[in-house]
Amino acid sequence: MTLPPAPDRWTSDLANAERMEAIAAFGFTERQARFLLNVLLHSGVFVERQYCSFAGIVHGQKSTDFLKTLVERRFATPISTGKLHRGRMFHVHYKPLWAAIGHPDNRFRKPAAQGRMIERVMLLDAVLDDRDLVWLGPSSDKHRHFVRHLGDRLEHRDYPHLIFGEGPDKALRYFPDKLPIGMQPHADTHVFLYLVTRPSPMDFRMFLLRHVALLRVLFRWTIRLLLPRKLGKARLAYLQAAREQLATPLHPSVVETLEWLFPERKRLAEPGAGPADARYLNASSAFRTPRYRALYQQWLDDPRNTLWMAGSTIVADAIDRELGRVECVELSRQYLHLSPLVDVA
Repeated sequence: MTLPPAPDRWTSDLANAERMEAIAAFGFTERQARFLLNVLLHSGVFVERQYCSFAGIVHGQKSTDFLKTLVERRFATPISTGKLHRGRMFHVHYKPLWAAIGHPDNRFRKPAAQGRMIERVMLLDAVLDDRDLVWLGPSSDKHRHFVRHLGDRLEHRDYPHLIFGEGPDKALRYFPDKLPIGMQPHADTHVFLYLVTRPSPMDFRMFLLRHVALLRVLFRWTIRLLLPRKLGKARLAYLQAAREQLATPLHPSVVETLEWLFPERKRLAEPGAGPADARYLNASSAFRTPRYRALYQQWLDDPRNTLWMAGSTIVADAIDRELGRVECVELSRQYLHLSPLVDVA
C-alpha cells in the first residue's frame, strides 16, 4: 500500500523564525537580525534611516555601530550616491549570510544598477511601513504559501509565471515580478505591491494579467500601487489600466472576435505568411489599444485561459463587493538625495 505524502507544514512564520536564528548566529541582536531578514528577503539594500525607524532609535552611536559592523566584517558595502554624496545605501552581499536563510544565489545579493537599488529601497519602505502584514519575498515562499493556502483551487500552471528560453532550455519561473506580497492569515487578505517606475502602465497591465487567475480564487485582495513623487501624474493612467484589465469584462462578442484575431495575428507574424486580408486589417485596427496589446502578449503565453478570463465577471464582481481593490500610495519620503536617476527609478 502506498502511503499519501506527508502534509506540508511549512509556514512563513516558521521559516522566518528559523532564518532569524540563523542570522543571529552571526553575532547580531534579535532586533538587528529581524531587520536584516527584511532586507535580505525584500531588497538586499537599505539606508540608515530605515534601520533607525525599524529599531525605534535616532541616528547615533547604536546605528553607527551596526553599520560599522556590517562594513568591517564585509557583510555589506556602502554605496555613496547623489551629486554631493549626501546619501549612502548599504548593499548586503555576504554569501554565507544569504546561505544561512536558504537563498545563497538570490539576485538581491548581486550588484545592480543604482536606479534599481533605489527602487528596492522604496519597496523596503513599503514593507517596513506596514507591519500589520506578514510579507512574502522570495518567489519560492510565495508559491509555497499559495499552494498551501489554496490547495487544488488553482492549478500550478495558473500561478503568475513567465517562461524563459526555448526547447530543452525552457524554464518556467513562478512570481517573476519579485515584488513583495503581504498577507493577513486570519483575515484571509492579501496585498500585492507594485512600484510605478515609468509613466506608461503597459508593464502594469502585464502584471495584472499574470495575476488574474490568482485573484479570482482569493477571498480579499488589494493591488497597492506605490507612486514616487516624480511619477504622481501617472496615477490616473494606472488606475484606468486597472479598471480596463480587472473591472471591465469583455463582451462575449468581443471575446469571439479576439479568438479569431489573435491566432491570425500570430500566423501572419510567421515567415512567408503572406499579406493580411481586409477582415484582419479591420479587426486589428479596432483592437489596437493598450488593453488589447497587453491581452495579446498574455495570450501568446497562455492561449488556453487568457480570453475566457478576460470575459469573466469574477474579478469585477469582487471589486464591486469591495473584496478586491486597487489603491494608490504616494511615496512621501524624499529619494532625490540618493541619485539623480531617481526620476527614472
